[in-house]
Amino acid sequence: MADAGADGPIVNSLRRHLTGATGVDALSESFSLYVYDAILKGASDISARLLLWDGSLDSYPLNGLGNEHRLRSRLDQHRIARDCAQWARERLQIRSLTKRTRRSWVSVSGTFPYAVTGSGLDAEGLGLVPSDDLIFPEEISDIADAGKLTANFDKIWHNEHASEDVRERFLAKIELLHRDNTPESVYLRILIALFADFVTEVGDETENRGRTGFFKTEVWRKLYKFQRDGVLGAIEKLEIHNGCIIADSVGLGKTFEALAVIKYYELRNNRVLVLTPKRLRENWTIFRANDARNPLLADRFAFDVLNHTDLSRVDGRSGDIDLAHVNWGNYDLVVVDESHNFRNNPQLKGHITRYQRLMDEVFKAGVRTKVLMLSATPVNTRLADLKNQVLFATEGVDDALASGGIGSIEQTLRKAQMRFTAWQKSDAATRSAQSLVGVLGMDYIRLLDLVTIARSRKHIEKYYGTADVGDFPERLAPVNLSPPIDLDGRLMRPEQLNDALLMLNLAAYRPTSYVLPNKAKKYAELYDQQLRTGGARVWRQSDRDANIVHLVRIGLLKRLESSVASLTRTVAKVLGKVEAVIARVEEYDATGGNGVSIESLDNAADLDEQELEDVIGGTLKVLLADIDRAAWLQDLRDDRDRLRVVLADIEAVDPSRDAKLLALKDLLRQKAVNPTNAGNRKALVFTAYSDTADYLYSEVASWARDELGLHVALITGTTNKSTLDTRKDMHSLLTAFSPRSKGGDPDAEQIDIVIATDTISEGQNLQDCDMVVNYDIHWNPVRIVQRFGRVDRLGTTNSSVQLVNFWPDIDLDTYINLEKRVSSRMTLLDVSATGEENILDAEAMNDLDYRRKQLEQMQNAAPTMEDLAGGLSITDLTLSDFRMDVAARPWRQRKNLAGWPLALFGVTRFDQSLVADGLTPGAVFLLRVRGDAIALPDSYPLAPHLLAYVRDDGVLAHPVDEPKLALDVLRRHCLDRTEPDEAALAAFHKATVDGDRMAHYRSLLDVAVTAAAKQATETAVASLFSPGPSTLGTSDGAAGLDAIDVVAWLAVVP
Repeated sequence: MADAGADGPIVNSLRRHLTGATGVDALSESFSLYVYDAILKGASDISARLLLWDGSLDSYPLNGLGNEHRLRSRLDQHRIARDCAQWARERLQIRSLTKRTRRSWVSVSGTFPYAVTGSGLDAEGLGLVPSDDLIFPEEISDIADAGKLTANFDKIWHNEHASEDVRERFLAKIELLHRDNTPESVYLRILIALFADFVTEVGDETENRGRTGFFKTEVWRKLYKFQRDGVLGAIEKLEIHNGCIIADSVGLGKTFEALAVIKYYELRNNRVLVLTPKRLRENWTIFRANDARNPLLADRFAFDVLNHTDLSRVDGRSGDIDLAHVNWGNYDLVVVDESHNFRNNPQLKGHITRYQRLMDEVFKAGVRTKVLMLSATPVNTRLADLKNQVLFATEGVDDALASGGIGSIEQTLRKAQMRFTAWQKSDAATRSAQSLVGVLGMDYIRLLDLVTIARSRKHIEKYYGTADVGDFPERLAPVNLSPPIDLDGRLMRPEQLNDALLMLNLAAYRPTSYVLPNKAKKYAELYDQQLRTGGARVWRQSDRDANIVHLVRIGLLKRLESSVASLTRTVAKVLGKVEAVIARVEEYDATGGNGVSIESLDNAADLDEQELEDVIGGTLKVLLADIDRAAWLQDLRDDRDRLRVVLADIEAVDPSRDAKLLALKDLLRQKAVNPTNAGNRKALVFTAYSDTADYLYSEVASWARDELGLHVALITGTTNKSTLDTRKDMHSLLTAFSPRSKGGDPDAEQIDIVIATDTISEGQNLQDCDMVVNYDIHWNPVRIVQRFGRVDRLGTTNSSVQLVNFWPDIDLDTYINLEKRVSSRMTLLDVSATGEENILDAEAMNDLDYRRKQLEQMQNAAPTMEDLAGGLSITDLTLSDFRMDVAARPWRQRKNLAGWPLALFGVTRFDQSLVADGLTPGAVFLLRVRGDAIALPDSYPLAPHLLAYVRDDGVLAHPVDEPKLALDVLRRHCLDRTEPDEAALAAFHKATVDGDRMAHYRSLLDVAVTAAAKQATETAVASLFSPGPSTLGTSDGAAGLDAIDVVAWLAVVP
């Protein structure tokens, strides 16, 4: 039957015959609210009897199926359901058939009997909306025929075996359509529609986990709510996608979250391996040991622990494990601590890297292995950092996440990297985390959502509150110190010293630059390396030498920034190397050499001792006979003379003239006398260089012990010392420094000052301390975040934490320009030309304008990953929080919400604090696209759904393909609001006349649909100019409200 609408002939006939009627009987496949609204509402004083087909009350929602979506889009079903419920309670009797029938009719009794056969009280049958079925209703006005229908109806109605009373069930269902829903229930309904994988028919997986005793373990009991959510989310991702990256910010307890995941799999008798940096090994082995410091002794952990470096070994022992007999392929779960160490996969032939061995012998071999990765910085400056870690989970298969909407991991990250690079170069005023979400695209966010869990400190405070975890320490404004190098002022200025160092040829580090032209081809054959990816891409030895020279120059500049002692030692080492090479060349020229041929280098083991003296280099061997020795000697002697001048100048600055050292002592003295937190005299001093650390310890240790009464420790990874009479291994020293966090004795004598390199800047909980001193500023601000994260941690007893930065004695612009001049010496080498992976990772000095902004920010506030200007933090880019909001609910509650009828809604008051973000009251709609009515792009992560937040002024608050803002708005306004918002409801009913006048919200809904249709059209047109099939023509381009179903929505009122 054609769509006749509310004024069709059948509808009008029914309305006319209801005037003056005494009753209505209907045998109907279903009942629609909209039939009541269109026909029965006008005759609300008439009693009615309704017989529904068997099972239809459960199969057919009262707000309609199929094409009634256009009626639901009027957004007035709440009002209709309320009116219908009142009529049903007073006038309607309803039964359901217990036997099958396929007949339907509506009959009107009264002065003029009337009936319609072939249709019941459903909207399609009566022509209110079009139908995809062939329906042929017939009108009956003959008294005899109408009487037969009534007689048959009475016969069924009064037969207890043919029908049953379902009135109470009917009223309960209609109550659901007009009750006032809580904001939280609407929020959860929307999430369940988006993340349907959380609602399964097999039961509550969370409860299943509980049956293993998992929720009774000691580690689970010790977790905070946000950590428990993270653990459950990680297990879910491991089960579905075989991998997960826990990327919570520093200090939020990733290790304990990982231990909970480990325990879950151990309870399932799975074999577990932890791969950790060697320096963090004891952070894990302590939980397996029968040790008083083990807080999880009752859980009896049994996982294996190996070091990252063990992947480069084939024999020997690592702890109690014989590496020659490790069955790498037999682990069910591998936990990779500090997984960002595997973000690079060097592309060299003939060389098995740790990454390759981990991939080939652990993940691809043997049993199906799940991988849990831990890193506060899985993405540093390149999105490719994430790619290689994700490929662990997928065993290198690029399309393994296709079921999650990611057709190609590599292509998704490559496109996002291009967008990110362009975003970094955009106007600083427009760059923000919010704009970054839009730039990267929802396909990238979807990828993160599938494999990562990332929460920040701000996130915990915003979404979980501090009642459970306690307050985080206050980050005091950084103290910035810029003492001169030389207290007497006789030393050259830093920029002058840098100029002198830049004049160096550093010829001793690049012998291949002096190889004679007629020998160059042979050395290329020996040492140039084909990249594994094939093609013409070659890593030349000259490239390697240029990188080494660049790194030496950078090292000199950074040691100049670090300490005069470090610079002195480094310049002396470089000078010693130059003088040794000069001596070798001069001796060769004096004796005439032994004429070793270049071919003999292929078997260097056969050369005798005298012949080996003619070879320059270690792994790289260059014959002195093959070098332009005159040119080389000239440059070497020039370097020697310049280095002697510099060394003589800086050697004169002894500790008594070292203004920076004296400033550090003064800082430590003030800390001891006036501690930031009562009684806390501890300080953690970081430097990038071990020679600076050695120097500081030699000058500070005895002074602090004798003058301040403080014990000092040195930890560099290779050398550990302490003025305290205790064991000198790193774990013992750190336990003496931070006994509360490390499980030591807080009443024993303690270390108060630790001088360390970045060997302890990751993975250590040192929260007994409340001050971090950066004696030099690391080139990568992420490292500064990691350093500060040792003390700025969840659960600290310190009310505040202090960061102190030592800066060079020059203004920031001059400092940046020094770096720029050093980097400019690399212009002849385009590292990117060798491939997408940097073989020597020589891009230490990345975009300097980007760095300037980060350094400026560090001078004003203690840095965090999410705060670094222009930085990339993934904590704002995942959907894990929303998923966990659903997962935390009992399965029955989730299943109940999943069964909600379409178009239910809630009302809440607008959070006025969001005005600063440009937001105003409005409505959030979750829509489901019908078929291909709107051609959503393949990368849209919520397909086939659309999520939109439309402001009251009719403006979509975010781009169509960036729906995360709408999710954030929902969460902000709905989470934990478990009662209807009475004030908001009152405002809503007043504005809409109790839901009768919904034109405003229908107009907002129209804005959302129109915007989505427009976006789809633009995407389709753009596809004409892109590789692959075009999407143009896959929809009619004129989508309106007919194109969508309203799943649920939220009115956000002023």
